[in-house]
Formats: sequence, structure tokens, C-alpha cells
Amino acid sequence: MKEETTREILQRAAEHAAHFREKIAELPQRPELSYPAALETFRETLPERGCAGSEVIGELAAKAEPGLHAMTGPRFFGWVIGGSHPVGVAADWMTSAWGQNAGNHHAAPAAAAAEAIAANWLLDLLDLPRESSVGFATGATLANFICLAAARGEVLRQAGWDVEAQGLFGAPPVAVLIGDDAHATVFSALQFLGFGHDRVLRVQTDDMGRITGPAFAGAAAQVSGPCIAILQAGQINTGAFDDFAGIMPIARGLGAWVHVDGAFGLWARATPGKRGLTDGIDEAHSWATDGHKWLQTPYDCGYAIIRDQEAHRRAMTIAASYLPPTTEGERDPSHFVPELSRRARGFATWAMIKHLGREGIAAMVDRHCRVARAIAERLSGEDGINVLNEVALNQVLVRFGAAMPGEEGDRLTQATTARLQADGILFAGGAVWRGRKVMRMSVISWLTDDRAGEVAAGAIIAAWRAVRDGTEV
Repeated sequence: MKEETTREILQRAAEHAAHFREKIAELPQRPELSYPAALETFRETLPERGCAGSEVIGELAAKAEPGLHAMTGPRFFGWVIGGSHPVGVAADWMTSAWGQNAGNHHAAPAAAAAEAIAANWLLDLLDLPRESSVGFATGATLANFICLAAARGEVLRQAGWDVEAQGLFGAPPVAVLIGDDAHATVFSALQFLGFGHDRVLRVQTDDMGRITGPAFAGAAAQVSGPCIAILQAGQINTGAFDDFAGIMPIARGLGAWVHVDGAFGLWARATPGKRGLTDGIDEAHSWATDGHKWLQTPYDCGYAIIRDQEAHRRAMTIAASYLPPTTEGERDPSHFVPELSRRARGFATWAMIKHLGREGIAAMVDRHCRVARAIAERLSGEDGINVLNEVALNQVLVRFGAAMPGEEGDRLTQATTARLQADGILFAGGAVWRGRKVMRMSVISWLTDDRAGEVAAGAIIAAWRAVRDGTEV
């Protein structure tokens, strides 16, 4: 086997990565291989002997790239995921090369310091209480879990129960208020925390998936004792925001811990043009959001933001005699996430905020919202296409065959979505909303601009006309 230097191996990887990124806009905005086909591409018996590093990297690129989605491209609208900006990717590469275990501040001082500063920047950007603590998690799924673990501990502590020490056996019951249209991962977090995903009080939502003040008040009237209220900034299909200003006084009257799932919608606070959607949100006790969405960091990166640092620490701190102590003024990263060994996520977050700055982040959010509105307006002008949501943020919810009966509209919507995916000019996914098939679009990649929106709208209309006229493939 040829002996290779570290530089040769890393340069080979960089060349493959740069080539993939440089051609992403011209590629079909979908994988060329299905999962079964990709599985066959990778299938082989366990190697008895190793291969040269650069050979492995080359083979990996050749096998993987046909089965990769164009998630980093300008016309990927399938899910609410960012485009992994090159600056964040480069910082993440350096993170891997440095090989730091960011579990504590003594093991990795620079990683802990970058995380501490990036946490302060995040609180400033999102204008959340500056005394809050921030846990750097894998994403909003785990961030919701962390915040709800702190909520569970604090509401039970106030009821005289130490859940961290005693668990839930014999604990006072905790009422959980959550909207009908909350994200599935929040229900999963409740399951992981022992609350169960069905033992909750589901609050009725309006036609955009929002919890209104009156609806929350009706559900709150059924509650006594410890309570957690879960609200949403950015419904996954419509982009709608719960009525924070109307709900917060009611929640305060209950003595509830209010948590906000703001996986992408919390970034509306980064721009004056959209900040009004979040009025009252800063009165909550905790917030979860993603870096790998609107901040465009690579995977994996999310933030658990909790006003009460002590509640946060009680829920998450891992203690052992061999671990270094924390003195006054120090911040140990492992006190805020349920991971002792973990990636140094603060470097990519620091790099992206440093690169874009407050103005750049605001401009990007504004641009994506503008593109979403423009797509919706153009689609709404086409006979037979119905945009179902108020496009207040970056989500566009579409149904085809607007005048057709329900089942026929479902068929036409699925056929148009399939036609679009086959064409590969853009990628958008299907969903079910209020019992009917829809196509949903999420405008959130750093590469997506007005021109990309124009191309996407034109391709959607062309696909719809082909399906409508019976020429679909």
C-alpha cells in the first residue's frame, strides 16, 4: 500500500468536495440513484486488506455522489434545511482535522471558548434574554428534548419533587399543552422524557396551524398543578406562528413553563422585517432552533436556549471524579447537552456568524421570504393551482387541481409533484394537510435567489400543465 501524507489525503477530499459543489446548480435537483440502487453500489464483502487513503476517498466519491440529493443546491425546496455554506463547511473540516472532543473546557479550551462566544452572539442575534444558557446540540430535535428536560425538572422542583434524583415514579403529574400541528419530533421528545406522546392536552389550531389565544385559554382551563406549554414559531407546512402575545399572559397565570419550538422560525427575529411575527416570544422560558437551517452551518448543529441556567444545568450536567471542575466564570459545554463526547459545533457557528454578520443574516432571511412570496404569487395566477397558506415566511403550500373533487385533486397533486421530481429542475416534496395531498416548498438555501425562484415557479407551472393536459410521464 502506498504511503500517503495527511496533506495528500485531505487535498484529494477537498478536490472531490469542491467539484461536487461547483456543479451542483447544473445537476438534477434529486438523486440519480434510488436507495436500493445505492445499496447495490456500496455492497461488497468485508475487505481483508486495506486500501490507500486517496483511493478510498476517490471510490467513496464515485459511489456516493450519484445517490446524493442536491440539498446544497439553489433549487432544493424539499425540506426546511439549509445549504451548508462553504465557510461553515470549511470550519467544520478544520473541526474534524483538529479532532477535539468538546466535552469540557479543560479538554478543549479553544472549542469551549468559541462556543461561549458564539452562544452570546446567538442571544444577541435572536434578541433573547442575555442571561440564558445555550446548549450546542445535534439539531432542533435534541434541542427540544434538552429544553423540555429542563422544563420537566423545574416544574416538578417547584412542586417539591426532584426528578433528576428520584425519576418519575411517584412524581406529581405534569400537564403538557401542545398544539395539534406541532412538529412530530416534539412529540418524540415528550415520549423520550417519559411524558408519552399521547398523554398531552392537544390545543386546537386554526387553518394555518396556529394556536390562538382563545384556543389556548380553553385548554388551560382544564389544567391545575405543574404545567408545560409548548408553542411553535414556524409551522412546518405553513410557516405560521402561534399567538405568543395572546398566549403568554394565560401561561403566566397557570405558572407554566413555556417552551418554543423555533427550529427555523426563530430566525425571523434576526430581521426587522419579520420580527413582528415573534412578538411576545421572548417571554418564554426556553427556545429550540437549528444552525443547519437558516444559519447554513453543516450538519449537525442545533441550539437549546434556556432562560434559567440552573434548571438547564440540573437537567444535563454529567459529573464524575475524573472530570475537571468548573470554577466561577467558566462555562463547561457538557453541562448543557446530554453528551460527554461530542463534536466541537461552536467553531462552525462562530465562523458563519462572523462571515455573514447581523446584516448578512437578516438579508438572507429577507431574501428567502421574498422569493417564497414571489413563487406563491406566480403560482396563484395559474388556473388550477391553489396556494393554501398565508406566505408570511419561507414556506409555500400548494395544491393542484383546485376545482376538482378531493380525490381527483389528490391524484393531480401527487402526479404534478412526481413530474417535478422526475424533471429534476427543482425538488419539492409531498405532504398531507387537513386530510388532503399537497406539495410543500421550503425556501432556505443560501444559494437561492430571485432567479432561482423564477426558474422554480416556471418549472412548477410547466409540470402542472403537462399533468393537466394528460402528457405526464
